[in-house]
Amino acid sequence: MTKKADEKALDHIITEMIDTVENSKDEVFYIGEESRKEYEQLQNELAETKRKVIHVIEEGDDLEQKVRFSRIRLSEVSKHFDNFTEKEIREVYDQTHTLQSKLTMKREKEKNLREKRDEIERRLRSLEQTIKRAEGLVGKISVVLNYLNDDFKQVSEVLQDAHQKQEFGLKIIEAQEEERRRLSREMHDGPAQMLANILLRSELVDRTFRERSVEEAVQEMKSMRKMVHTSLSEVRRIIYDLRPMALDDLGLVPTIKKYLTNTEEYNRIKIQFTPLGEQRRLDTKYEVALFRLMQESVQNAVKHSEANLIQVKMEIMKDKVGLVIKDNGKGFEMGNRREKSFGIIGMKERVEMLDGEIDIYSKINEGTSVIINVPLNQPEE
Repeated sequence: MTKKADEKALDHIITEMIDTVENSKDEVFYIGEESRKEYEQLQNELAETKRKVIHVIEEGDDLEQKVRFSRIRLSEVSKHFDNFTEKEIREVYDQTHTLQSKLTMKREKEKNLREKRDEIERRLRSLEQTIKRAEGLVGKISVVLNYLNDDFKQVSEVLQDAHQKQEFGLKIIEAQEEERRRLSREMHDGPAQMLANILLRSELVDRTFRERSVEEAVQEMKSMRKMVHTSLSEVRRIIYDLRPMALDDLGLVPTIKKYLTNTEEYNRIKIQFTPLGEQRRLDTKYEVALFRLMQESVQNAVKHSEANLIQVKMEIMKDKVGLVIKDNGKGFEMGNRREKSFGIIGMKERVEMLDGEIDIYSKINEGTSVIINVPLNQPEE
């Protein structure tokens, strides 16, 4: 078969597979969503069951005390049998018997509720595993589906070699999916969690106002206001990570200054920024690329280097831009898995797209330096 015939056959297979993969993704997603709904219902049921267990235990303890007193009374009647009438004796006996029966039933109810609570907790653990597996499968299926449906077809126009086409396409899609997962986790663990807490606190404010005092309710509202402020800051940070609006409004240098200041305060690490050369606006593609390269390098240093000082220098010249990111951290051996990590590979690919060069130097206990040079193929302003 010719090369064109091979590509047509491959496209035909991809087309046939897309529907099957799409249906599988929908089914797995449906299973995950149904499991999540059941999980939430069981959480509510578990909370109610725990409340009932506590209530039944308190009632049982109260009955147990009454039974104890009734037995003491019965013992006194038995010792001084002649001092009581037949009616009094029967009443004491019947009361003791009734209380003992109630106590037995109450303890049986407590046992059943405890077993129900334990069973719900087991089901919750099982559902949690199901949800995690479903989320993992949806992510993997999304990679395959996008690869077959979109990115593969786009990259195939540029890359002729099938092996290169597969590797490059999967890297792009994996990066996209990883970014989506990261944002999903950040939204869930940050703003979504805080908003849920704010909702609970609002109910607490209402209850405090009705059951306690206005002063206590005001204190709760002040605390809730702090949570709202924190949640808003977190949302703004996530938006900033997606695309700093200052990059469009102010340009590259002010945006880098703002980002590094925020990173320095958030991570409590010293960061020095030195802008050199011409302070002018660049074409959008250069500003975005250089900002992302700086951001990736700084984040690598923050996460992995254990450094206490990061130095960033950028020089904008007439025909090129030079960027240097240096830390005094623990460094790593050149050629190991760290150097071949996807983050570094992505940086190299981004630089290559701009016809630039990137060099990374690192040594154990001597820190890491990232040196980037990008030519400016744009008209002068």
